[in-house]
Amino acid sequence: MIINSDELDARSAYKLLIGSVTPRAIGWVSTLSTSGVANLAPISFFTVVSRMPPMVSLTLQPRSDGTLKDTLVNIRDSGEFVTNLVTLPQAHEMHRSAIEFDGSQDEFEEVGLTKEACEVVEVPRVKDSPIAMECTLARIMQVGDVNDHVVWGKVVRFHIRDDVYLQNGRIDTAAIPAIGRLAAEYTLADNAFVTPLPTYVLSERLGKRSHRLDERPDGWSPVDSAEWSPSGATKA
Repeated sequence: MIINSDELDARSAYKLLIGSVTPRAIGWVSTLSTSGVANLAPISFFTVVSRMPPMVSLTLQPRSDGTLKDTLVNIRDSGEFVTNLVTLPQAHEMHRSAIEFDGSQDEFEEVGLTKEACEVVEVPRVKDSPIAMECTLARIMQVGDVNDHVVWGKVVRFHIRDDVYLQNGRIDTAAIPAIGRLAAEYTLADNAFVTPLPTYVLSERLGKRSHRLDERPDGWSPVDSAEWSPSGATKA
């Protein structure tokens, strides 16, 4: 199958992108409105920009009604945000934080999470997240024809839980049940390897589908359900 991207609308292009770029890291982004209301949202168009200074990137689509997401508005107005690492025990709260709550609602309270104060920024972080990065705004760029925006943020503080920080300055990634994004689903990082792998390992896994942890039928996807939204929001 060869698809000409010039012939796609935004919804169709989004479906192909999220199914093709996998797994994606999730930046669970906390922000504050100008009136002091805390916002929390998972952003799966999230990655590292540079090492010195350490910088991260977020790409945000509009809300389902076409208006700017609270996350973007808050970052633009305050110049600050925090990215929190999502782990398996927080997966449902993370998923619920993608609901398009009203801007007057504190999303930490709505999904039942505890705030923890940061050192430099006024924005709170998620208390039980093993790694959080305090960020200050570097730039915002509008991209494309559908009001998408890219945010670059400078990391000014790393908060790393003591038990996953090793003495040589490395993170014990095997101790963190990190959650990533597939298309409209999630995946658990529960294995690691270096190459080359033994031939028998490759042979055993050849042609096998990923196993589901949620007991849904094989091949099921939220993209085919009424709950899915091309804005990245969730309805339940």
